[in-house]
Amino acid sequence: MRWFLTVLGVIFGIVVFLFLDYTLPAKQTVRITNTYNRLTDIGANAIFYASPDTGTVQNAQGQRDVRFIDTVRPNGKPYVYRNEDTGWIWPPYFKYDSSNLHAQATDLRSTSANPEWVSVTSYGWRIAWLSIYPNAIAIKPVAGPEVKPFNWAAQIILLILGALLFLIWRMWNQFRERTIDPAVRSADEAWDRIDARADAARASARGRLRRGWDWLRGR
Repeated sequence: MRWFLTVLGVIFGIVVFLFLDYTLPAKQTVRITNTYNRLTDIGANAIFYASPDTGTVQNAQGQRDVRFIDTVRPNGKPYVYRNEDTGWIWPPYFKYDSSNLHAQATDLRSTSANPEWVSVTSYGWRIAWLSIYPNAIAIKPVAGPEVKPFNWAAQIILLILGALLFLIWRMWNQFRERTIDPAVRSADEAWDRIDARADAARASARGRLRRGWDWLRGR
């Protein structure tokens, strides 16, 4: 039973980590190289795109007109963002300004000969073989490729979640100490009393049998 609970706890921990890793905002310093719209096939990976409730439209072939932002990292590797509204659904970024963000990103395009570096705030993963892209939330110019703004939003959210987890842990411990542990001790004591009475009854029965046997032998 203990190994099952351990495995269950590990699986739960992995699920929570992946959930937070996908949902929490991330910051990356990049150089914007291009912005464009593209008809994108939305199929099994639909969970990683905005919900149709945000106003996005798909055609009969399951294609959606999605805004993209092409960037290059300081190490020269490309990184592509999508730019979609999130609406009021999860994750709760309440983003409705994808058009404005697209215009800002277009204005900040630069070349390797005359680079202009920006910090892009986004959430999500980039998985090329599944056509999954992180969703850009905000863009802010920075002085150079070495500048990495501190991710205050993610740290504050993690602190709040940590405080809530600590509070739940304390409440559970108090509930266990005040309710569960006394009930378990009471059940153990009741079982011990029953076991003691059973032992006494067995001993009494053996004593009566022995006396009866001795009486029969003495006749």
